[in-house]
Amino acid sequence: MTAPAYTVVQTNLRTGTVVTRLPVTGITFTHTLNAAGSATIGVPLFAPEANPASLSPGISGLVILRAGVPVWGGILWTASADIEAGTLTLGAAGYHSHYRGRYFVNGWTARTLEQADLLKAWFAYFNADNGIGTVTDLIKPTGAKRTALWSRSELKNAAEAIEELADNVGGFNFRYVPYWVTPGVTVGHRFAMTSRTGSASRTLTHRANCDMTTVSYDSTALATVAYATGADNGNGEKLVGIFENAELGARMPERVMIGAYPDVKETQTLIGKAQATINAGSAPVAVPELTLYPGQFTPLDFAPGDYVTAEANAGYVAFLDDFVVTECATTVDTNGTELVRLALANKEVFNNANPS
Repeated sequence: MTAPAYTVVQTNLRTGTVVTRLPVTGITFTHTLNAAGSATIGVPLFAPEANPASLSPGISGLVILRAGVPVWGGILWTASADIEAGTLTLGAAGYHSHYRGRYFVNGWTARTLEQADLLKAWFAYFNADNGIGTVTDLIKPTGAKRTALWSRSELKNAAEAIEELADNVGGFNFRYVPYWVTPGVTVGHRFAMTSRTGSASRTLTHRANCDMTTVSYDSTALATVAYATGADNGNGEKLVGIFENAELGARMPERVMIGAYPDVKETQTLIGKAQATINAGSAPVAVPELTLYPGQFTPLDFAPGDYVTAEANAGYVAFLDDFVVTECATTVDTNGTELVRLALANKEVFNNANPS
């Protein structure tokens, strides 16, 4: 089977207009659950398209195409030139990284507003002020209502606000999806908001259609009691939300986890955050990493937040269980060979932490 052709285009970050197609020596790109994701792209140092007058960190956009279809898009943040080797390595992060540098400089006030409408309002606010034109037509009502109250002096960060909204009980998964507005001419991107319940995708079996390279077991999030502290209530004390896991407390010594949310001004919201902490810490987390066998799947078969059934039988590592995809990383070498790696986490723990 012929490997799909990969190309990379440089774009005007504000308009999405294609500036040039870049010659590449290798590509690695990662989609990460509820985060920006990243890309590393190799370019010949002396290629005329590697023009320092237009290809500039922090200013240029980069979009990766698979068989002509945009599969990853974001912002060029770093460039490293190896003069002896004649290579230029471009480091990029997804569009969410733009919102890491945007703040609610005028504050924000919204009470019991549908979280989809809240997101749309935030993107409209930042798009209107020298933004990157994030499209919101994939944001749909969820039935969950949220309150956001930030003063001007708090200078709330936009990326953190989105992540915190997603991480609530009853929250959501999100990613940014690049697409052709006008094929070959202009690339746009959409904010995609999906349910935490995810969708089933594939069954992955060690030594059948993948290699289970590592499995880590992590208990650092275990908690029998969780406290979530919020804003000052006006008399020098902070608001507090508390949630307990009595069942786990009967099996292990008390273990307390504390989260700080200084901009949260409602106790019920803090209780929900404490509950999410307890649910996420209800059991040790198994984190398998695996490499898919070439030709069996494509990077588009796995979106962060999807569920897969993973099976392995290798000594201590023995399971047949459902997992959530937390990261999908694709590497394309100089020969065009495509290698896809997945990172997974327990479906039960992830889903319980954020019930819909």
